[in-house]
Amino acid sequence: MAAEASSSDLVQVVALLAAGVIAVPIFKRMGLGSILGYLAAGVVIGPFGLRVFSESGSILHVAELGVVMFLFIIGLEMQPSRLWGLRREIFGLGALQVGVCAILLTLVGLAGSFPIAQSFVAGAGFVLTSTAIVMQLLEERGEIATPKGQRIVSILLLEDLMIVPLLALVAFLAPGGAETSISERLTEVGIGIAAIVGLVVAGRYLLNPLFRVLADARAREVMTAAALLVVLGSALAMQLSGLSMA
Repeated sequence: MAAEASSSDLVQVVALLAAGVIAVPIFKRMGLGSILGYLAAGVVIGPFGLRVFSESGSILHVAELGVVMFLFIIGLEMQPSRLWGLRREIFGLGALQVGVCAILLTLVGLAGSFPIAQSFVAGAGFVLTSTAIVMQLLEERGEIATPKGQRIVSILLLEDLMIVPLLALVAFLAPGGAETSISERLTEVGIGIAAIVGLVVAGRYLLNPLFRVLADARAREVMTAAALLVVLGSALAMQLSGLSMA
């Protein structure tokens, strides 16, 4: 039984990789981009296609890790000095985009006779963009370093920063129930904030000394393992704190 389960998992992994390897070059040659290629590959081997995967939840953790690794690579290419230079765009243009779109979508919800709390939560949720997808498109077009790309990155960063405050607002706006109290929800939000702050502090004051020591050892495989440990460890910390691994 164990051998059969292992063989089935291996077949799924091979099918997943093969679908991506085949579909993405075809779609890029057609000028449609890799995102549509991955989507088409998922449709073909998914529950509504060849049914290699009977349910999407079985590979959800693999997909999340893929997003984490991709964003890590993008982060390596970003210069902190350039991000600091974009602070006005991040908190100016980004805040304007998030605020205006959230208000407009909330008004749409109110026009549809939905309660104001539900309208705001839904509107704020629709404002948030998939950083992974947008960054992938910018990377393919070589536009990350362009002025337009930097403005888009600024908006994406602000949207990512808005996740924790939005979680706090959702905790206040959600109807109280017997199972989860407001204090418990606030505790969950506090844990998420503490995890993010702890991750930033650790990255600033612990990683540099660690990688200096590893660099002195001159063992390339250890550096690779350490980088992978940092990525997966950060993802695990975010998941345990109730946030997205990405």
